[in-house]
Amino acid sequence: MMEQSIRHHLTDDLLMAYAAGSLPEAFDLMVATHISICDHCRARAESFDAVGGHVLGEQDTATMDEGSLAATMALIAQGAPVAKPVRPACSVLPAPLQDYVGGDVNAIRWRPIGMGVKQAILPTTREATARLLFIPAGTAVPDHSHNGIELTMVLQGAFSDEVDHFARGDVEIADEHLEHTPTADISEDCICLAVTDAPLKFSKLMPRLFQPFLRI
Repeated sequence: MMEQSIRHHLTDDLLMAYAAGSLPEAFDLMVATHISICDHCRARAESFDAVGGHVLGEQDTATMDEGSLAATMALIAQGAPVAKPVRPACSVLPAPLQDYVGGDVNAIRWRPIGMGVKQAILPTTREATARLLFIPAGTAVPDHSHNGIELTMVLQGAFSDEVDHFARGDVEIADEHLEHTPTADISEDCICLAVTDAPLKFSKLMPRLFQPFLRI
């Protein structure tokens, strides 16, 4: 189901890399999570998939053993259908994230990182990091810039920074040119999915001291 209020979307470069299978797992998770609730980006991603399929169709074919088809069909016949769990319509976490967490918000294993902010690092490959962030209403994340790319998708509530206001489904794309202080709206606690391919650059001493322990 599309979230009608989504205003900040993924770039074509990210969607094309997702279609090509060239993104780190953490960034794959971000794209999958966003397009699961954004019809606009899902349609664009499907168009890139179609282009990729056409390109593959133009490639030379490979010769297969005579029994390959029969063996494949036999494996399919042996497999029992797996029933997918029914997810409540009011879920905070979209389906791709629920698969990683093992449920909705109540299944997240939060760890405090200061000022009421909590995080849960998700198990992904080491090329990039994915984490869930809980930011209490009205709380600001310490001022920081970036050594690489940071994608932040709002799952609950909203936050504002020097760029704009970001609500449910919106994705902020930050790079080394952006220094900002994201602040959760006063009306509701904010939950986000954030992925990074390099450590953040904090302006103040205390966040820098704790950074290695928090893996931010």
